[in-house]
Amino acid sequence: MSAAPRTYPGVRADAPLVVFDFDHTLYDGDSGTHLFAWLVKRQWWRRALALLLAPVFAPLIAFLPTRRRGISAFVWAGSLGMRGVADFNAAIDRYVALHADEIRGRLLPIALDVLHRHREAGDQVVVATGAPPELARAILAFVAHEDVPVVGTEVVPRLGGVGPRRHCHHAMKMVMLRQAGFTAPVAMAYTDSSADLPLLQAAARPVVVNPKPSRVAMFRRLLPAGTPILNWGCPGRAGDPVT
Repeated sequence: MSAAPRTYPGVRADAPLVVFDFDHTLYDGDSGTHLFAWLVKRQWWRRALALLLAPVFAPLIAFLPTRRRGISAFVWAGSLGMRGVADFNAAIDRYVALHADEIRGRLLPIALDVLHRHREAGDQVVVATGAPPELARAILAFVAHEDVPVVGTEVVPRLGGVGPRRHCHHAMKMVMLRQAGFTAPVAMAYTDSSADLPLLQAAARPVVVNPKPSRVAMFRRLLPAGTPILNWGCPGRAGDPVT
């Protein structure tokens, strides 16, 4: 059973909207990939199915226009036999509970401190992630003891398993934030990903955290001069160290 969430003051009436990405921002790694690998590895026949799918679908993950299709195949392999989204979410909760210590080690303390400061200030904080929302919610609730709202990739029943309906990624992330009720101008946005340029460019104060080294020049070129590019303790990633 999870511990009680932290207690924060209420969100101020005039609170700025602060958006955090999840993977490589609050969490060291790709949380969805870790979940899907566990789902696939649970039974030998799922592993065999994933191997059959890999030659066609794995290469698609490397490219933004086809990423959703590539990921969908492995989500389906891991979820085949589930009766719907409720079963999928229950499997996510089980995965997080079974791997709580490992996941806790992947949460970035500097990132959580920044999130805590925003919530303590009464800011309107939301996590917007390409992972399934239940995954980020479960990690934040069960492991970090945070009840922060999450907007993420929507999944629906598909061919005996589940698959993504809308991927919370690139420009769609802003669309889904607005549709979820987060309609105020984005005051601050924290993310590592070049796919989140629409979010960073919408923010009054964008902050790039833990970027890939190859993306730093692009961020400096496309974002306002002086945009912080920080490393919050994510090994192998670029950015000015924060102590």
